[in-house]
Amino acid sequence: MAELKLAKLPNRTPVKITITVSPILKANLDSYAEAYRQAYGERETEPVSALIPYILESFLESDRGFTKKRKQARNGAAGSTRTPSSERAARNVS
Repeated sequence: MAELKLAKLPNRTPVKITITVSPILKANLDSYAEAYRQAYGERETEPVSALIPYILESFLESDRGFTKKRKQARNGAAGSTRTPSSERAARNVS
């Protein structure tokens, strides 16, 4: 089979995680959701639960120490089947 530029897409099956947060964090998340609505218009009425995955993803991607460790682990993994194009595909699929 010919090798395609786009690698096989990663597993995109959603995984449900339930967490308990402090009242202060809940209030801050609600405030963030309100700021989001104000920034992008009242039509953007996403509940805070819909924003949390994107908030977490943004946090993890901005943590330089974590991204460095993750990159080192990937580079050191023997027999890794991931390619730069599959990494791009993984980042672009939500």
